[in-house]
Amino acid sequence: MDTDTAAHRKRALRAELRERRQNLTSTERQAATAGITRNLIDLATDLSARAVACYLPTTIEPDTRPFVNWAVGQGVRVLLPVSREDGLLDWTSGDGETETEGLFGMPEAVGELLGPIAINDVDLIVVPAAAVDATGMRMGWGRGYFDKTLGSMEKCPPVYAVVFDGELVNDVPRERHDQPVDGAVTPTRIVQFT
Repeated sequence: MDTDTAAHRKRALRAELRERRQNLTSTERQAATAGITRNLIDLATDLSARAVACYLPTTIEPDTRPFVNWAVGQGVRVLLPVSREDGLLDWTSGDGETETEGLFGMPEAVGELLGPIAINDVDLIVVPAAAVDATGMRMGWGRGYFDKTLGSMEKCPPVYAVVFDGELVNDVPRERHDQPVDGAVTPTRIVQFT
């Protein structure tokens, strides 16, 4: 698939998924948050993770805050991303509570910046996604921050995307820079691709 076609298909799919997310009821959102939190806790526990990289969600993304709060409460080190203008991610040790609005209106943790390589010391990376396909190819929201981060790591721990159940799809459009994930966490299950 050529780059223009893939980019066009991604834009269309993102718009459809964004609309679906915006139409979720508060009851559906609460149930999804409970399931995702339970599954993220199970995943982190199964991996004996002592340090995780996660993210703070926007209003339409699956809510990872209860998982971050659980991890901090368990003494697990949590790194949260801070977007940089050069397209890279800095990281900070967040408490999941103190946040600000970062670049592009994204919620970001407040804390000492640890630099892009801080992520090299985690046992699990939890990333946002618009959709994930049956092969583990992740489609993000189009800024490329997580693709750049994952693509630059020498030794990458397990990477799991968090999506709603209907966002596990047969196929996502892909471009050269896109990075796959090892698994996906949804409200009802943990899926491993590798």
